[in-house]
Amino acid sequence: MSSTISYPVISADSHITEHPDTYLAHIDPAWKARAPRMVDGGERGDLFVIDGMDRPIAMGLVAAAGKKPEEITTDGVKFEELHRGGWDPAARLGDQDRDGVAAEIIYPTVGMMLCNHPDFDYKKACFDAYNRWIADYCSYQPQRLLGCGQTALRTPQEGVADLQAIKALGLRGVMMPGTPALEDYDSPIYNPLWEAAIDLQLPLSFHILTTRSEPVRGPRINSFLSIIRGNQDIMGTLIFGGVFERYPQLKVVCAEADAGWVPHYMYRMDHAYKRHRNWLAPDVELSRAPSEYFSENIYTTFQDDWVAFKLANDMNWKRLLWANDFPHSDSTWPWSRDMLQQQTRQLSSEQTEAILSTNVADLYQIDLNSLGQLEKTA
Repeated sequence: MSSTISYPVISADSHITEHPDTYLAHIDPAWKARAPRMVDGGERGDLFVIDGMDRPIAMGLVAAAGKKPEEITTDGVKFEELHRGGWDPAARLGDQDRDGVAAEIIYPTVGMMLCNHPDFDYKKACFDAYNRWIADYCSYQPQRLLGCGQTALRTPQEGVADLQAIKALGLRGVMMPGTPALEDYDSPIYNPLWEAAIDLQLPLSFHILTTRSEPVRGPRINSFLSIIRGNQDIMGTLIFGGVFERYPQLKVVCAEADAGWVPHYMYRMDHAYKRHRNWLAPDVELSRAPSEYFSENIYTTFQDDWVAFKLANDMNWKRLLWANDFPHSDSTWPWSRDMLQQQTRQLSSEQTEAILSTNVADLYQIDLNSLGQLEKTA
């Protein structure tokens, strides 16, 4: 595959590593004393400390792409040891070239944890600062570095204003908090937000780790298997809450939660609706099977998920988006091309190109011709 592919491969979910100045240098002055900052944690390595959150964020996992499993550790890692492309856009282009990736949809890292902060005013200040920082980062090469902004969503009206500001910054999408400040996402109060997203042509993403969850049972590794549950709950809320019934043009991304589970999830939703549709809210009527809303309105990103490739025909493969998750510990960088060559063997050339390139390009309005020319001149 790596020698014959003739189109730009795009990662639909990659990340930055927030620079120590990401928030300090860009936050409203009134919040600067409380801005997230990096500190020397001694044996724990460098840590991002967030006011109002009990545990600082160690940097080991956030930039462990390419490491052997036995080398991956949460603690004891210094900022200067991290992939420079996490905060340096010039270095990032080299990281893309090494992985055979032409462009990336870029999400935050520390910003994911900030979604779980209980103070929505604080989140608003932090997310505004991040949006300014990521817009500057992506401006270095806006055809290859495609950033997602963040909104705290204190109110639906402010959320609309945030989407407008994110669009004005040249960012390509919006990462939503898993839990909004007011009512849940099936409430009609968010109708103006959905309308704005459609009008602005901004895909809305729900990323793993942005929803507060209950403690996980069993050993720590068991938490890895529970991560996607928060995303599944949001997708079900949008579908059974009638959001896509009201707004069939709304496009939502279920990010980094894998996709191999989707066929069974669609079956399970249809089964629930067939047997227990009386459990829907009294004001909600669905004109289609729940699986049809999922198939049309929800895009899923995944990395090393051979099940998703194998079951592509059991779901809408035009809504599947491959990602490399660089520079996180779960990333397929720098061997993405080799992995994809193995896992896409049973797909048609049309399906492979769609999942690796045209699906994400259509969703985020990426000019593949221009991107291809950039690759040739790089």
